[in-house]
Amino acid sequence: MTAISTTGGVPATVSAARRVDPSNYRPALIQVGVIVWLASELMFFSGLFAAYFSLRAATPVWPPKGDVLDVPPVLVATILLVLSSFTMQLGVHRAIKGSKAGFLGWLAMTFVLGGLFEGMQISDYVGRPFAIDTDAYSSAFYTLTGFHFLHVLAGMLGMIIIGTRALKTPRFGHRTVPAIEFMSYYWHFVDVVWVALFLAIFVLK
Repeated sequence: MTAISTTGGVPATVSAARRVDPSNYRPALIQVGVIVWLASELMFFSGLFAAYFSLRAATPVWPPKGDVLDVPPVLVATILLVLSSFTMQLGVHRAIKGSKAGFLGWLAMTFVLGGLFEGMQISDYVGRPFAIDTDAYSSAFYTLTGFHFLHVLAGMLGMIIIGTRALKTPRFGHRTVPAIEFMSYYWHFVDVVWVALFLAIFVLK
């Protein structure tokens, strides 16, 4: 809508201001929910990290004598998990392009990498010379890595649900993408947490 006025006999066109509907700029409820949920997960892991470093500061020898960590296998598992973030993002990209087959293919690759990581972590647990109740170090180790193990498992379950929905829906498109993107946010979060865990437990001496 425009209004025409004259200034000194010369017509001038002035654009009328358009009213903005705030509802069009509100974030989706699922988006807000995912952000709040990830924020609570961040606080949860922050508490675990705080407990770990508090125990470390109060213990003269860290890790205690006899608690040996094999870094190379865990490093391989870490690389696999980091790679899964890239495959997840490639899947999101294919979903945005509307390619169901491309998305499912990259999602399957992400699932396999996550499964390999979980399998290597189980193998790492079996080979450890200490149990969760051996000392403060072992308790902190299994608590931190164990909760992360469960979060990766939850992410893989989410992939199965999202993948099944995408496979069955006849209208794969913009309505499916938000759930896929929010799933990727969670997976990236899990990956970042593991990198921090790896550095704190296996690298930082």
